[in-house]
Amino acid sequence: FKMVDSLVNTKANAKRIANIENCFGSSGQPLAAHGRVLVGEGVLTKMCRKKQKPRQFFLFNDILVYGNILINKKKYNKQHIIPLEEVKLDNLGDDGTGLKNGWLVRTPTKSFAVYAATATEKTEWMAHINKCVEDVIRKTGKYPTKEHAAVWVPDAEAGYCMHCRKTQFTMLNRRHHCRKCGAVVCGPCSNRKFLLPAQANKPLRVCLTCYDSLSRASILESATGGMIREQKIVEKSTGQDSSGDEDSDDDDETGGKRLDDGTGNGLSKDMTDMTFNEKPTFYGDMMAEAKSPEAELASEATESLAPPVDAVPATTTAEICADPSRASQTEDATPVPAENDVVDPMATGEPHSGGH
Repeated sequence: FKMVDSLVNTKANAKRIANIENCFGSSGQPLAAHGRVLVGEGVLTKMCRKKQKPRQFFLFNDILVYGNILINKKKYNKQHIIPLEEVKLDNLGDDGTGLKNGWLVRTPTKSFAVYAATATEKTEWMAHINKCVEDVIRKTGKYPTKEHAAVWVPDAEAGYCMHCRKTQFTMLNRRHHCRKCGAVVCGPCSNRKFLLPAQANKPLRVCLTCYDSLSRASILESATGGMIREQKIVEKSTGQDSSGDEDSDDDDETGGKRLDDGTGNGLSKDMTDMTFNEKPTFYGDMMAEAKSPEAELASEATESLAPPVDAVPATTTAEICADPSRASQTEDATPVPAENDVVDPMATGEPHSGGH
């Protein structure tokens, strides 16, 4: 993955990472680390518990970071950091209901679906993530994670309990999610808890079917002399935890208060009002193309026209967070070539934007 390695220890990469940290502020964790490179960034639509919502994603060569968008390109919160050796991607076909260009991001603690604006952007995102995952595993010698958390069924896709098929969800009969299989179930059908070490250090709500299955597996493992992975079984759930309690980034902008009228609050099928009209940026591609013979020749031919990289203000999230005023300066700072001159866009040092 030479194109990414070329960005290690560069000032441009360090500045991008520092500015992302600034966007998250004190609510986020430090992202700068030895050998870490920002590979790409952009907005993806994440399928949350109640509906799909835009989330800002940052792909590094060793982690995947995403967060809620408070002010686009300026302020984010609820930062999530996922080690890439834990990530597995699964393609999602178009379901015919308006949800297109999606795939599953599976991790041991949480799995979810995301959607890109176009098929091209989906292909680019998946290719870059998979390449980074392969590179991390190859370089570190770590084994890819085999067990992943279930993808939660969205609230709006279940008007009735998926276990008993009888209980209709209302303001009184609230929805709950089984942390093992992801099904939407009623309270009586999920009044058991079981310790799932990969997801949390405390017992989590599971449906009766998964509880029975997990209990049998634990007893069998104990009988054969193996280590009991689920070390503690809690017979009764307190009934206090709801589907949203352990899914912090899915809370609506109401201070985390859960507003549920029993209908699932509707699941918008119109993706246009949930995504931002911008394309993802992949910095590694810039390095790969800049090193090609064609790019080098074009760079030499236009050297007198192309300003230094640092002289061109960038408009990506990674560059604009610390100084939002730079966004309006970009067009004015870009040099205008002579009428008959041909300028290779790579010679300007601008990163490649996907989705063309």
